[in-house]
Amino acid sequence: MNIALFLQMAAEACPDRPALTHDGKHYTYRQLFSAAKRAALHFSTANCKFVCLLDTSSPATPIALMGAAIAGIPYVPLNYRLSEEQITPLLDRISPAYLISGPQNENYDYDGWVVQGSTDFLSDVLNGEEVEVTWHEDPSAVAVQLFTSGTTGIPKAALLRHEHLVSYILGSVEFMGALEDEAALVSVPPYHIAGISAAISNIYACRRVVQLPDFDATEWLRLTADEAVTSAFVVPTMLTRIIKEIDTAKLNPKTFSSLISIAYGGGKMPVPVISQALKLFPGVNFTNAYGLTETSSTIALLDPDDHRAAIDHDDTAVNARLGSVGKPLPSVEIEVRDEDGKPLGPFEPGEIYVRGPQVSGEYDGRSVLDADGWFPTRDAGYLDDDGYLFLSGRADDVIVRGGENISPGEIEDLLHQHEAIADTAAVGIPSEEWGEVVALTVVVATGQSITEDEIRSHIREHLRSSRVPEAIHFTSELPYNETGKLLRRVVREWFEQEQG
Repeated sequence: MNIALFLQMAAEACPDRPALTHDGKHYTYRQLFSAAKRAALHFSTANCKFVCLLDTSSPATPIALMGAAIAGIPYVPLNYRLSEEQITPLLDRISPAYLISGPQNENYDYDGWVVQGSTDFLSDVLNGEEVEVTWHEDPSAVAVQLFTSGTTGIPKAALLRHEHLVSYILGSVEFMGALEDEAALVSVPPYHIAGISAAISNIYACRRVVQLPDFDATEWLRLTADEAVTSAFVVPTMLTRIIKEIDTAKLNPKTFSSLISIAYGGGKMPVPVISQALKLFPGVNFTNAYGLTETSSTIALLDPDDHRAAIDHDDTAVNARLGSVGKPLPSVEIEVRDEDGKPLGPFEPGEIYVRGPQVSGEYDGRSVLDADGWFPTRDAGYLDDDGYLFLSGRADDVIVRGGENISPGEIEDLLHQHEAIADTAAVGIPSEEWGEVVALTVVVATGQSITEDEIRSHIREHLRSSRVPEAIHFTSELPYNETGKLLRRVVREWFEQEQG
C-alpha cells in the first residue's frame, strides 16, 4: 500500500471538505489530490532520484510528500535552519533531486537537478487540467528519508518505507474519524517525523490542518481562536511559552474553548508544566506521544484518562505516571535491557528497545534491527509494574561517577518540582578522582531566588550524595532545538569553557 492512497481516499470520500488552511487561504481535499498528481507527473519526468523540500510548512509540504509517493520517489525534507555549510553535504547525498526551496534557500543550483521555488511549484501544481499518472504500489519502497539531527556527528539518513508508515496510520487513526468542523493546528517543522505523521494522519482522518510555519506563542493562540482549532501537537518548550503568554497577556483560557485535545512530545515534558496546563485547560484531553524517526512516529501513549487519573491521585505510583510516556501502542512491544542485552524487570533502568511493524530501524540501506527485529532506541528509561514507560534521557547521557550510573533525569525531575527553579539540566563533566561528576545548569523562576548551597542541600536531602553537583551554572534559558530536545552537548561546552 502506498501512503498517497490515504489522500485519494480522502479526496473521494470528502472532496469539498477543507483539508488545509495556510495564511488564511483554504484548500480542499480534491485540490490537494489533484495537485499531488500533477506534482507526481513533474517528478516522474524530471529524471531525479529524490524529491527534496527545503522550506517552512506550506501547501507544498503535503503536496510534495504525496506527489513523491505517487511517483515512487523518496521524499526528503531538509532542515531549512541549517547553514549552507551544513546543508550542502546533505544535498550532495541526494543528487540528483527535484528541489523545492523557500526564498531563503534559492541560491542552490546543481547540474541535473530541477530547482524550483515553493511559490512557483504551487502555481504549477495547483492549476491546470486533471492528469492521470501511473502509481507505484511497492509497499517496501522508501517513502520518506529523514536525516537525523547530527548534533553528535555526521547525520544519518533514516529510511521509512511505505509499509512502516501505513502500519502506523492504520494502527492509530480511524479513516474519516474527524468531524467536519475539526481543525488541527500544526506548528512542528516539516522535516521532523512529527510533521510527517501529522500530515498523513490528519489526511487519513479527513481533518483540516491549520499550518503555523514558525512557532510563536501569540500567533498560536490567535490561530487557535480565529480558526476554531480543536486539536494541536506541541513540543514541551512550545507548551511552556503558550502558558507563559496566557499568563503575561492575562488571557482568558475560555477564549480557546474550541480546543478539544493537545498532544505533546519531541522531548521530556516537565511535570510542573503539564500539571499547570491540565489546570489551565481542564476540559482539554492531553496526550503524551513518545516516538522516534526510526519508528515512524508514536510508539507509546499516555492518554487523557491517564493524565486525569494521575494529576491529583493519592497513590504515589499513579501520580508518578504523569511523568511517564504511557504504554506501548497495541502493535508495539517495548523492552528495557541492560548493557549485555538482558531484559530488565520493573523499575530497573536500562536502554529501551522496541519492535513492531511500524519500526524501520534502517539507515542508508543498513538495518540496525537485531535478529529478532528489535530496534535499540538509545533512549534510557524503565517500566513500572503496570507497563508505563518512564524516560531518563539518552543512553549516552548517563553520568558514570566512580563506576555508579547516574541518570540526569532523576536529578532534573526533583528540581523541576522546586518552585524557585524554572528549568534545569544535569550533565557529566570530567573528574580526575571520579571519572565523571555531576554538573548542573539552572534557570531560576521569575521572581524567585535560590543559591548554589540551597540547591545542593535540596538534592542531598532527597537523593544520594553522589547526585550533588560539583559545579552549578545559572543561565537565563537552556539550549533547545526547534523540536524541543535539550542540547546537552551545548550545556557541557559551557562547563568546559568555565573550566578553561
